[in-house]
Amino acid sequence: MSVQQEPGGNVADLVVAAAAERPGAAALVDAATGSTLTWAEVDAAVSGLARRLVREGVTAGDRVALRLPTSTAFAVAFFALARAGAIALPLSPQAPATELRALLQHSGARLLVTDDDTDGLGADTEGVGVLDPAAEPTDEPFPAVGGGEDIAVLLYTSGTNGPSRGAMLSHRALLANVAQVRRLRPAVTEPTDRVLIAIPLFHIYGLGPGLLLTAAAGAEAVLAPRFDARQTLALCAEHRITAVVGVPTMFTDLAALPADEVGEALSTVRLLTSGAAPLHPRTLAAIRGATGLNVFEGYGLTEAAPVVTSTLVTGYPKPGSVGRPLPGIELRLVDSDGSPEPVPLDEDDPDDMFAEEPDGTGLVAIRGANLFSGYWPDGSYGPDADGWFRTGDVGYLDTDGDLHLVDRANDLIIVNGFNVFPREVEEVIAGLPGVAEVAVAGVIDERTGEAVKAVVVPEPGAALSEQQVVDRCAERLAGYKVPTRVEFADELPHSPTGKLRRERLRE
Repeated sequence: MSVQQEPGGNVADLVVAAAAERPGAAALVDAATGSTLTWAEVDAAVSGLARRLVREGVTAGDRVALRLPTSTAFAVAFFALARAGAIALPLSPQAPATELRALLQHSGARLLVTDDDTDGLGADTEGVGVLDPAAEPTDEPFPAVGGGEDIAVLLYTSGTNGPSRGAMLSHRALLANVAQVRRLRPAVTEPTDRVLIAIPLFHIYGLGPGLLLTAAAGAEAVLAPRFDARQTLALCAEHRITAVVGVPTMFTDLAALPADEVGEALSTVRLLTSGAAPLHPRTLAAIRGATGLNVFEGYGLTEAAPVVTSTLVTGYPKPGSVGRPLPGIELRLVDSDGSPEPVPLDEDDPDDMFAEEPDGTGLVAIRGANLFSGYWPDGSYGPDADGWFRTGDVGYLDTDGDLHLVDRANDLIIVNGFNVFPREVEEVIAGLPGVAEVAVAGVIDERTGEAVKAVVVPEPGAALSEQQVVDRCAERLAGYKVPTRVEFADELPHSPTGKLRRERLRE
């Protein structure tokens, strides 16, 4: 199936192409309501809502917030905003009112599309209109407004240079990443696929590799507002799902269920993909044992719209690796000022687990047509004059050329001037029997500047002590990497896509 993806294209062109080539094929299945729309019906609904938005006064470049769960309503509203030339501002339906108010104000949004009560937003939303997402389908075409370098979506992210800020993704960037993923062989998404999307569409991972990639193939998306392991198995069996777009917490929860139950429910699945955070090798092995399928991991970020690397490039998973760059994306490791040199670690530490990597460890820098246009509103901290963007992630390349991520640069712990990567300590603690999950962060220490803090989630019934954790680390790590504080918790703080919110551990 060919999809218009010229430099001047509009993201909503994906729906036009799908409706033209597969008009009667199922497009969006809403798991919450049971409703199904064909691609022709999606196209009509998008045109109808785009006209309604224009009647409400929305013009090209206006920011319009979307506060909707993963659903048909979200998908139609997003494409309608793109077709009307507006900038979509996806927001979490679970976010507190204070956060929503701040984002509405910072973005200058003029309208909020939601099916939820907005009373809690208070007076700070004065000047922001509210619109329900109901569409009025029409067969009369609505020509897309804008495209190319025009901004299609504003996604707030922690970024690489400080607090939360809005990454500006153009139509060009979104369509480029769709095209880059679609160049992989075998194809990630086929027209005949039925793709389960149970991750948030307000996150770039659900939006790009989930919704947009499905639309580009003219495939069928089954949209679930939230993830529940057993409900997911039921949906997979009911809709004969062939591909699952997931995150590590999803696969971890599935791996905890009886293997025969998982295998039977996923018997029609041909492809499992995971992103947003590292997947533990034990989970990979458990899913493979239950289904006979590998889970292919990838690496991406909002600023890259989002996929950068994937183990699908080579066609085989490698525990600990996020694979190689997609076709059309360049990747190199640089030092802190952007020079293509590895970042030096502690040369005097013979136990440094990365010291003998052939290409060294450095900041991941990327270049490609999928990169964002900088942060809202002035485009600051975007790609440099040569098109390179330093991601803030630290990694190394193994002898095969596959990327391994070490940590975020701003998660680095510096103890007496020595670098400690949280993941290195986490991997040691995770090998201790009885540890279900662990996270490490740096905390202020008057003597050493920073010190290592570990938060451990024990397995049910496990009896773990602080001394056991410290002793294991002392046996396997240099002294400055050993946690000086160990805490136990029932769970760790995660984002909606399962990414660890390490900053909360420092509080």
